[in-house]
Amino acid sequence: MAEKSISIEGIELLDFYGVANSNFNRICDLFPKLKLVARGNAIKAIGNEEEIVRLQEKLSELELYYNKYGHISVSVVNQIFQGGLPSAENQPADADVIVYGNNGLIVKARTKNQQKLVELYKDNDLLIAVGPAGSGKTYTAIALAVGALKNREVKRIILTRPAVEAGERLGFLPGDLKEKLDPYLQPLYDALNDMIPPAKLQKFIEEGVVQIAPLAYMRGRTLDNAFVILDEAQNTTLPQIKMFLTRMGRNAKFIVTGDLTQIDLPKKSDSGLARAVEMLRKIEGIGIVEFDNKDIIRHALVSRIVRAFDGDKAARDTSEEQEE
Repeated sequence: MAEKSISIEGIELLDFYGVANSNFNRICDLFPKLKLVARGNAIKAIGNEEEIVRLQEKLSELELYYNKYGHISVSVVNQIFQGGLPSAENQPADADVIVYGNNGLIVKARTKNQQKLVELYKDNDLLIAVGPAGSGKTYTAIALAVGALKNREVKRIILTRPAVEAGERLGFLPGDLKEKLDPYLQPLYDALNDMIPPAKLQKFIEEGVVQIAPLAYMRGRTLDNAFVILDEAQNTTLPQIKMFLTRMGRNAKFIVTGDLTQIDLPKKSDSGLARAVEMLRKIEGIGIVEFDNKDIIRHALVSRIVRAFDGDKAARDTSEEQEE
């Protein structure tokens, strides 16, 4: 008689066991030759060795399904354990879904330019998305990255930002370098927390499958088999953005996002993003999407605020030209 402890690492335990242990009880029913004992994030299986191997294989298929669709039910358990991964007609049919997130969250393109970004992703290894705050540039990019990781198209996700201060001074923030930088990277963590179960995300970060780091850490690296996102690229200089883009290795996908109205560099003219967009616009294999106020999907007031600030800037620019 064989005995083995099988870890449940790729599925949130509440989702795995189901309400009132409904999913786990069904798995027990489907393996009458095994004694299964639930022990937190592991199942102790006792019995026929071949059945234990089959159980392990089916649990792996269940994890694949969960990673892609973000849910498990008794009917899914039945389909996987009595046959194989559910066929296309039994899977969610929404072709617009980028990734299934946590707690039933469905992440999909919600505006015309978000859809354009998703479409261009299919045929281009480098994408550049520029536009105002709240237009979903970064969120859509991270959803594409998580989808690529779940589908095993890439082996890791790397998210980076330039550590440029927006009014605060890094030196005055408490803690070590990581603790000083984390506030700048928090929007990236927020998006990931929507799409990857917290325990699994922490494990990914510890293992380097998900890496979040300031742009300076990219120097000298060659990024193979990776989905890499440079956020807040308006705060990079031209040499910095060139350094980033030339990190691209084999089987890599790069997305650059930025908002040219929110440049925090001492001299706004030092921003390399606008110049990079113009230089790269006609190169095959590079897709460029320019978001606008119509893409803003935050609170309804946000688009009005952006329009007000844009209008004020335009008025001041006109006034300065007249004075000259």
